[in-house]
Amino acid sequence: MGEQGRQDGQREITTAKEAADNDLVLAFGRLQGAANRLEYLLGRRIEEECGISHLMYEVLLILGRAGDPGLSMRAIGQEQVLTTGGATRLVDRMQAAGLVQRVTDPADGRGRLVRLTPLGEETAVRASQLHVENIKRYFLDPLPPSHRERFAEDLRILSHSARTSLPLLP
Repeated sequence: MGEQGRQDGQREITTAKEAADNDLVLAFGRLQGAANRLEYLLGRRIEEECGISHLMYEVLLILGRAGDPGLSMRAIGQEQVLTTGGATRLVDRMQAAGLVQRVTDPADGRGRLVRLTPLGEETAVRASQLHVENIKRYFLDPLPPSHRERFAEDLRILSHSARTSLPLLP
């Protein structure tokens, strides 16, 4: 980065050119661009090889992590930053594909939980094997080996910080 004033983003922005050339704006844009391109590349491979969207894959992982008895629609929506309606539509598509099932909540007989079916479990495993290969290829291999661990930790910190700043969705 440039001079000290630009490193901490304190240099005053008075023109569109200064805004476009601001080191912090550029750095965040690179992060967003990398994330968008990686999501496209990796998500496309999951869709081509496994027949599910990247968002469906993420829900399979959330449900796999949760285990039995499953998760509520609200919990799925909060994990994926979806409205309850958006989570419901996604789970409806996943249920139609045989990946998940809705079951009665043992703690509340009126409630429903979502959990993986055997096909959902198998799909999560197959998609994850492919995903790990592609993460290595597109995410790790371009980085110098000495940077990888610190970069992963920095991303964890950023993700946690952003998550705790988000409001809970209804």
